[in-house]
Formats: sequence, C-alpha cells, structure tokens
Amino acid sequence: MILLDSERDAISARISEACPPAIQKVLTAAWAHDVATVKKLLDTPEAARGQDPLTGETPLHAAIRSCGPPSEDDDEADLAAARETVQELLLWGGIWNDVDDRNETPGCVAHRLGRTELYNLCVDAGVRAEMLFGVLEGYEELESDDEEEDEEDAHQEAGESEMVVVGEDGEEAPELINVPTNGAAEEASQGFVPPQDDAVDVNSEQYLRSKLTYSDGKLVDDEGNGVMMAWETDIMRQSVDALLPSKEPGKRILNIGFGMGIIDTMFAETKPAKHHIVEAHPGVLEHISSPNSKFGPSWEASAPEPGAYKIHHGKWQEVCVKLLQEGNVYDAIYFDTFGEDYSQLRMFFTELIPGLLDSNGIFGFFNGLGADRMICYDVYTKVSELHLADAGLDVEWKVIDVDMSRLAEEGQGEWEGVRRRYWTLDKYRLPICTFLG
Repeated sequence: MILLDSERDAISARISEACPPAIQKVLTAAWAHDVATVKKLLDTPEAARGQDPLTGETPLHAAIRSCGPPSEDDDEADLAAARETVQELLLWGGIWNDVDDRNETPGCVAHRLGRTELYNLCVDAGVRAEMLFGVLEGYEELESDDEEEDEEDAHQEAGESEMVVVGEDGEEAPELINVPTNGAAEEASQGFVPPQDDAVDVNSEQYLRSKLTYSDGKLVDDEGNGVMMAWETDIMRQSVDALLPSKEPGKRILNIGFGMGIIDTMFAETKPAKHHIVEAHPGVLEHISSPNSKFGPSWEASAPEPGAYKIHHGKWQEVCVKLLQEGNVYDAIYFDTFGEDYSQLRMFFTELIPGLLDSNGIFGFFNGLGADRMICYDVYTKVSELHLADAGLDVEWKVIDVDMSRLAEEGQGEWEGVRRRYWTLDKYRLPICTFLG
C-alpha cells in the first residue's frame, strides 16, 4: 500500500511501537508542542538527540513535522509553541542535521512542508555549529586520545552529527550520518540505521592518485565520481561575466583547477595580459599537453610576454606561495578544485587572496558546498559569507537558475555513468567577492 504524504507524516507512522519509553515520551511531547513537558524531560543533551529505532524520528523532526503544511486552519498559539519547542530542543543539543529513514533532516522536513520560520531556526543552528567547529579547528594542540574524545564531544555539544562531507567536486559539505550518543539516545541509535547514499569521502591525495576519464561531456575519476561536467558551462560563463564585467582585454587572470578547461577557454577568449592556471592532477596535465589541447606549448608561446600564459604544475598550496613571493597580482581569480574540504577554500581566500588579488580585483569560486541538500547549501552560504568577511572580503550572491531537466534523476540524463548526483538544486548562488571598503 502506498501512503500519502499526510499519512507518512502521521504520528502513528513516525513513532513506532519499538521506540524505547524514554525516547517516546520526548518525541510525543515534542510532537504536541508541549513546551513544559519537553523542558522537564530535557535533563541532559542526550534526551534531545534520541531517535526512534525504526523511523529515525528525532524530537526536532517530530516538533516540525506535526505542524503540517501551512493552511487557513493554522493555530497561531500552536505555531508559537512549535517555535519554542524547536528552540528548546536546539538549546539542549538537538542535532540540526540528523537524518531519518527518509534521509530527511529536521530542516528538510520544514522546507518540504513550507514552514519557513522553523526552517530558518535549523539553518541558524547549522551556522552556529559550523562556526564553532571553525574556531575549534583553529587551535593547534598536541594530539592525544583524550583530545580526540574532547573533539567528538564538542561536535555533540554543538548539536551536529558527524559529517561525511562530499559536495560538488569532492568538496566536503554536510553529507549527514548519525553519531551514537549516550543514555536514551544511544539506546535508539543502536537500532536505527540511517539510509546510506553512494557518497564517498574523496580526499586530495586519493584524487591525485586516481585515473581520470574524459568522455561524453564529463570528467570522472576511477570511482565514477564527477570531477567536472559540461552542464556546469552556463555557471562558468556567468562566473566569467562576473569576474570580468567589462570583458576588457589585458586583464591578469589566475585559475585554480583546470578540469575540463571550460572556464579557462572562456578566460582565454578575453585576450588577457596574464593567464596563469594551477593544476595538480597528472591525468589533467597529460590531457593539457596533448596535441589537440588549446593550452599546450603554442598557447604559452602566444603570450604577450614570456611566462604570461602558463600552466603551473603542482598543488595550489605550494604554487600560489611561489606566485605570491614572485610578486604576481591578478585582476580576477577563480577557485574550483576537487577532493578538498571547505577548510582549504577558506585557507585560500584567507591567506592567499589578500596578496594575490589586486585591490580592485574580483575573486570567485565554484559554490557547490552542500549542493545535494537545500539546508546544507543555505548553511554553507552563510558560513562562507561570515568567513569571507573575516578575511576582509565582501560577497554578493548572484542567483542563477539551473536547468534541472537532465539533472533531476540519479543515474539518468547528465548523471548517467556518474556515481553520485552531487547537485540537486534549481538555484545556484554565484559568489562575487571584492575587498571590503
């Protein structure tokens, strides 16, 4: 029997008979938006993180789901109680990105139901958690077993599940997996197994050792992960338009990550005075040096002066330091790597952009962080905006429509032959970054 959404979201479908009594009490109180009882039951953070062993329902899921979609019958008093319930659960360590048996976070449920205010509470919780982790990662202390345990505790204190963060281009972005906790929550999580997708945590070293294949408008590694795909062309075109708004010849350009050469081909068409490309993967470098490449020795030789058009072989972490030491400055810088987490992007714009970008220059990057889930995309948009401000950069987000006609189904259309659908959203936020002031 196929259940309607309303039936699938009913309390009888979400809180199972197998649910331990302690967790069931919290779930039921959260569902009813019984703030007084919720406060009484939340005597430890673990109580806010319990999950039904069959459905994965958490108190946050329950408090949001029971609101249903907006209607003329909405009770303002109940909605206020729902907001207070969600806030209380988050205050006590409810995890903003725990997934249920349908692979939905509490924020996903709020977004699907059209409960914007509750959705925004979840987004704000995610931003707080990510900002806290960014601070914690800034401390360089001697590692020990105790410190590793403290770090795990910190993730739980912030109200966030452990992340296998594989975004577009292998970047880390919140791909969510539950972490067992103590007490009542542990009792439930032992029975609940969250749905697993085909995501893999590809790090930079693994990627650089992988064999790449160029075919059918895509570049994939030997695991079938999409490194770059032709459907991104419109995004690249609009990125070039944003980085070089006047299309004036003679600009100085730096691109990190060649991939399929989509954006570099567009950059070359503007007849720059300097065009430097940094690429580390041996397979991409071999592709660039092939006879049919537009960026081989003849391209380098066509530069207005020696060294102005150049492919820099190696990791950007090393190459860009040398470029900085040599006094290179650029009018437009673009960053699009694979197999690196958000911390590397942050390091690039925090430590290198201030020295490499002209005072009137523009910096951009491929914004695929968390793009397989709306709430994660929203969280990482806000987090990156805050970190960019810390680095002295202002960011304007240009919203672009993404044609989803060939991107909507896993393994179909553009995703045929690609291991994982890394993009699921119909809007792309294109970052246009300039120095503050």
